Amino acid sequence: FIAVLGAAGLAIGLALQGALANFASGVMILLFRPFEIGHYVEIGDAFGEVTDIQIFSTILLTRDKKTVIIPNGLIISDKIVNYSKQGFIRVDMVFGIGYDDDLLKAKRLLNEMITEDERVLEKPAPKVAVLELADSSVNFAVRPYVKIEDYWDISLDMPERVKLCFDKEGISIPFPQRDVHLFPQNQEMLNG
Repeated sequence: FIAVLGAAGLAIGLALQGALANFASGVMILLFRPFEIGHYVEIGDAFGEVTDIQIFSTILLTRDKKTVIIPNGLIISDKIVNYSKQGFIRVDMVFGIGYDDDLLKAKRLLNEMITEDERVLEKPAPKVAVLELADSSVNFAVRPYVKIEDYWDISLDMPERVKLCFDKEGISIPFPQRDVHLFPQNQEMLNG
């Protein structure tokens, strides 16, 4: 009888282990507040807006309107990336121009486009700089800071605006290409 009672107690203890870990993690999340409702966070491979923090789990709403329920034990044991904590976020974009195009003109146009956009914050200041001299293009890093809610809009708007502006100003956006040089071989080998 004692052995059966001990085995039952062990089974119940193991079954409650996960629930107790999630409960303890939920208390830690509520105490230390690594994120709040309304914050955009990345937890493991899930990204979304925190819609609810419960004692056993946290609920995220993804950009494509999927509800993700994450046990709090997994949250505490994994890294948490909070995109909302500072109140702003940097948008990382890269735009390339042809080697024959006017580098300073392109840089000026990119600067004008981001500073004239009312969604771009003045502080921290946006940055436009030559990122690399790539195989087919000179690439600019364009790094404006925006409010969290403007991140996706400016990320999706800016490439179209840059393309239209560059087309109007005669600046090319090159595509990857290779030059192939063919050298004639010995004529006897070709005829033989």
